[in-house]
Amino acid sequence: MPVKIIKDLTMTRTIGRAKVTHAVVVIFLEFFAWGLLTTPMLTVLHETFPKHTFLMNGLIQGVKGLLSFMSAPLIGALSDVWGRKSFLLLTVFFTCAPIPLMRISPRWYFALISLSGLFSVTFSVIFAYVADITEEQERSTAYGLVSATFAASLVTSPAIGAYLSATYGDSLVVLVATIIAVLDICFVLLVVPESLPDKMRLSSWGSPISWEQADPFASLRKVGKDSTVLLICVTVFLSYLPEAGQYSSFFLYLRQVIDFNSATIAAYIAMVGILSIIAQTLLLSVLMRTIGNKNTVLLGLAFQLFQLAWYGFGSEPWMMWAAGTVAAMSSISFPAVSALVSNCTDPAQQGAVQGMITGIRGLCNGLGPALFGFIFFLFNVELNEIDPTGSSQSSIPKDPSEKPVIPGPPFLFGACSVVLALMVAVFIPQQPCVAVKTCSASSARPPSATSLQCHVPPPSDDDIEPLLQDSSM
Repeated sequence: MPVKIIKDLTMTRTIGRAKVTHAVVVIFLEFFAWGLLTTPMLTVLHETFPKHTFLMNGLIQGVKGLLSFMSAPLIGALSDVWGRKSFLLLTVFFTCAPIPLMRISPRWYFALISLSGLFSVTFSVIFAYVADITEEQERSTAYGLVSATFAASLVTSPAIGAYLSATYGDSLVVLVATIIAVLDICFVLLVVPESLPDKMRLSSWGSPISWEQADPFASLRKVGKDSTVLLICVTVFLSYLPEAGQYSSFFLYLRQVIDFNSATIAAYIAMVGILSIIAQTLLLSVLMRTIGNKNTVLLGLAFQLFQLAWYGFGSEPWMMWAAGTVAAMSSISFPAVSALVSNCTDPAQQGAVQGMITGIRGLCNGLGPALFGFIFFLFNVELNEIDPTGSSQSSIPKDPSEKPVIPGPPFLFGACSVVLALMVAVFIPQQPCVAVKTCSASSARPPSATSLQCHVPPPSDDDIEPLLQDSSM
């Protein structure tokens, strides 16, 4: 019954054909709403968990990530069968659901953040949506645009949130974020068209789904059957594990260890966001044309290694700003990896394959924050006090002679993980061919032009469903 209700809702009239711009707007609104909450989140987190703030933050984000890992393959596979729009609506709704509870009930807010991981896989559905409507040669640019939109949403929203919080209080920030989240849900419901052609979807929503599709570890077992997919997934795991931990705790780290205030943190996020937009649009497209997909991934990993090492050993504010510049350049890795996976994937399996990669990232979203929080806990890095102006008082000695040799131990661990990722990525073939069967229903769907490159018997012309093109790309 709930599934039928969702189907009925998504059958409402939409505007035009599916385009990359639809995906861009959805991502922008979702993460703009969350970006507004950057400053209130730090305050509420410390007020709710005054002891072991880093550790509790890691556990909350860790549970959310593990639940995302468990659900991502199923949601990806179901979107291949039933269409993207319904699951896009689900993921956006549940990702934004905790926002109103931040001031109403902080403990329920953090509990709902953890549980929302079951549906917080918007990127998995979005990348499958983009793959449905773009040609192979333009797909990496489209992925870069979507990733850049994520960065763009964080350029101004933390600064706006910090200003509103200081001027009018956190309650107004939460209200504005809630309104933007509702607008995002309405946009998906009323404006976003379905991207998956009718011919590639099952006619009945009551069609059975096997337990194999619901098992996230089944996707991991399939990974080992193709050496190229295995190498890519191991690379994603080793590189995204420290990235997930860094993202979950970095703003707390800047405030605690480097003594950044709210305004400085907002400016820092804006700088990294602007540079990430440039990297994921202009730089990414140039690199993909000149040095190729694989070498672009390797270059992004090299940037990530450099910035993590700098964060680990850096103890001065200027070092954080410089490392942030390098961190923005490292943002080219994920869209390049997504393009590497999708270019040789059957269009009927885009959701499942992207769900597999998102599942790996979901596992990292569980392990990374918990691991970083535990390492901070081991090295006695705590957030002792936050005043209303956004400054902090650190438990780490401020006497230069007493500063630790490694101010950020988790970041140094992350750098070691990225070294392993680089070693694995070197062995990825230049032009991989992904042939992963993810569900029994795929055999009943028409092969695509991409599958011809994988030596699958060619279908008749009537069986080929042309991909929709976005002329704006």
